[in-house]
Amino acid sequence: VQLQASGGGLVQAGGSLRLSCAASGRTFSTYVMGWFRQAPGKEREFVAAISSSGSGTFYAGSVKGRFTISRDNAENTVYLQMHNLKPEDTAVYYCTSSVRVLITASAQLYDYWGQGTLVTVSS
Repeated sequence: VQLQASGGGLVQAGGSLRLSCAASGRTFSTYVMGWFRQAPGKEREFVAAISSSGSGTFYAGSVKGRFTISRDNAENTVYLQMHNLKPEDTAVYYCTSSVRVLITASAQLYDYWGQGTLVTVSS
């Protein structure tokens, strides 16, 4: 599985961005998909995950209510809609996929990773 994230950029605090992640392969609809981020000098952290069907989602507390993860299995794409962005959201955002059934926030349980897209939020 190859994952290609896009949609990052520079935005002012309070603004919005939508990240996309296009996946290759015919089995996209069987994967749990997730978004992680890594800020400069910090460890990679979980942001959000979505079940294979899209019926279940899970968010980190720091983004809950501001970010929405969704997927289009017909287009092999997962999205992360981000609203009310804050400077502390500045990071490289990575999409990832897991062959496991259950949604997880553990990076160790994800199998494939994209290259990331940079989101910079100015104050």
